[in-house]
Amino acid sequence: MFGKLEEVEKRHDQITQELQRPGITDDQANYRRLMKELSDLDEVVAVYRSYKRDLNQIKENRELMTGDQDPEIKAMAKEEIAGLEKQVAEAEEKLKVLLLPKDPNDDKNIILEIRAGAGGDEAGLFAKELFRAYSLFAAQQGWKCDMISLSEGSVGGYKEVIAEISGDKVFSKLKYESGVHRVQRVPQTEASGRVHTSTITVAVLPEVEEVEVKINQNDLKIETTRASGAGGQSVNRTDSAVRVTHLPTGLVVYCQEGKSQHANRDRALKILFSRLKAIEDEKALKEASDARLAQIGTGDRSERIRTYNFPQSRITDHRIGFTTHAINEVMDGHLDSLIEPLVTHFQAEALKRQAQA
Repeated sequence: MFGKLEEVEKRHDQITQELQRPGITDDQANYRRLMKELSDLDEVVAVYRSYKRDLNQIKENRELMTGDQDPEIKAMAKEEIAGLEKQVAEAEEKLKVLLLPKDPNDDKNIILEIRAGAGGDEAGLFAKELFRAYSLFAAQQGWKCDMISLSEGSVGGYKEVIAEISGDKVFSKLKYESGVHRVQRVPQTEASGRVHTSTITVAVLPEVEEVEVKINQNDLKIETTRASGAGGQSVNRTDSAVRVTHLPTGLVVYCQEGKSQHANRDRALKILFSRLKAIEDEKALKEASDARLAQIGTGDRSERIRTYNFPQSRITDHRIGFTTHAINEVMDGHLDSLIEPLVTHFQAEALKRQAQA
């Protein structure tokens, strides 16, 4: 591990020097690439340098304990060593995590898709509430959440909502949200007070460019239609809505939320590319020898991942056996209490696999 850390620190220094070279900004593509690489290495190098400083301080304190005759100074040195040793141990664990192979999608923006499942109107209402929670969480993170497509239910819920969330490392935080979310509560329309169970599905797709997916333009059927719904000045007056069909797979993407046909076309294609890439990735996973191990908790949309029990104010994540009673806070967008335990768990699993390899 330490040999690799020395290489990382050396590369960090090389990039820092390169960025100070006159004329480096003339080639903007290369400049952005170097800045991105430097940013990726910053945390590892900062932790490693702090780790080395603490080790050096421990060494100096031990010399004080053996060389100085003053009991008070020896006691101070011993106390400081205990604190430094704790910091060193924590830094070692953090460095192990930071050196894990990085998910190439972690830095990407996402396409978030939420669909009502079993439970009728109640499922649609919960789909709307969960989308609100993700939107509020995105705002807290400083991310941007843009609705791409919306199909409303009959009582104010959502049959389906698709949005783009963009910002810093969005996929890395939301990638474990894919799957079946189950809600248990008494619907507003239930006179007897009986608890109903409903489900919705969430898909978190890393945004991809067209070049990342092998696609024949002749396989695309692009149609324009008049947008439906209440609408404002631009809705229902022009053929601005766009429907894109990928003929080989039958995948269909419909987008009408943009103000122009061009914007809707671009958004529809963005969704289509992400879905096709997800299909390719899933196929590759299933063909891998350790497919089931790799799939655990990584977004299998057929997997029931979480239950929201409102009468008991309880949320349980079934993948890691984690429970919180802060259901109101979570529905108001404070998702860190769910996300952080998941990230910690799957990092620990990755460390185990690395140790066994």
